[in-house]
Amino acid sequence: MIILDTHIWIWWVAGKTQLPPLYRNFIEAQSADGLGICAISCWEVAKLVERDRLKLSIPVNDWISAALMPPCQLVPLSPAIAIESTQLPGSFHRDPADQMIVGTARHLNCTLVTMDQLILAYPHVRTIVPGVAEYGTPG
Repeated sequence: MIILDTHIWIWWVAGKTQLPPLYRNFIEAQSADGLGICAISCWEVAKLVERDRLKLSIPVNDWISAALMPPCQLVPLSPAIAIESTQLPGSFHRDPADQMIVGTARHLNCTLVTMDQLILAYPHVRTIVPGVAEYGTPG
C-alpha cells in the first residue's frame, strides 16, 4: 500500500492535471496493493469545503464516501499512529495534519505520495518526486 497526501487524493479522484504523469503512473501501478487515505485527510477535505477553498459537485460526505471506494482505503487513526506523529525524528513542521499523514506512512512503512515541499524535504519518510523514483528513508 502507498499513502496519498490529501491534495494528491483530491487530484487523483478528480483526474486533475495538477497531478504529474509520474505521480499518476506511480499511483496506478500501486493501486492493486491499495491506496491508503489517512483519516485526517477526510477532515482536511471537509475543512477545505467549509472554508470555500474546495468546490465539490456533490455534498462533502457523499464525495468522501465515493472517494474511499477501492482501490482507496481509509487508514484509521490508531493510538500508535497518533504517538508516531508526535515523535517524528529530526525537524518537521508543526502542521498536525501533515504530522499525522507522515506518522501514518512511517508507522505502516509505506511510501507517501505528496507534492508538499515541506514533506518532500523531510528525509525521514519515503516519498516520490517528479523525475526521480522513490527516495527518502523512514528512520
